[in-house]
Amino acid sequence: MFKVRLNTRKGILEFTASDEQTLMECAEEFEIHLPSSCRNGTCRTCITQAQSGSVRYDTEWPGLSAQEKEEGWILPCIAISCSDLVIENEDAYLI
Repeated sequence: MFKVRLNTRKGILEFTASDEQTLMECAEEFEIHLPSSCRNGTCRTCITQAQSGSVRYDTEWPGLSAQEKEEGWILPCIAISCSDLVIENEDAYLI
């Protein structure tokens, strides 16, 4: 289990992520809403900046360019945590 700190427009939210579920699924278990649409990594509605930590994807093409990956952008709808994370999504909120 990994700790995730989510910086939002309204403050900081925290949740625990497993190494078996996507970040979005884990956030929902803690009643945290992350913007989403397709949930398969193609629409990019959920794109989020990771300030620290790492994730993996079970799909070859996660909908991010090489430059975006280098800059720390992730797609929580398909990203699986590999470590503790600090991420930023201004539009996330507690349900």
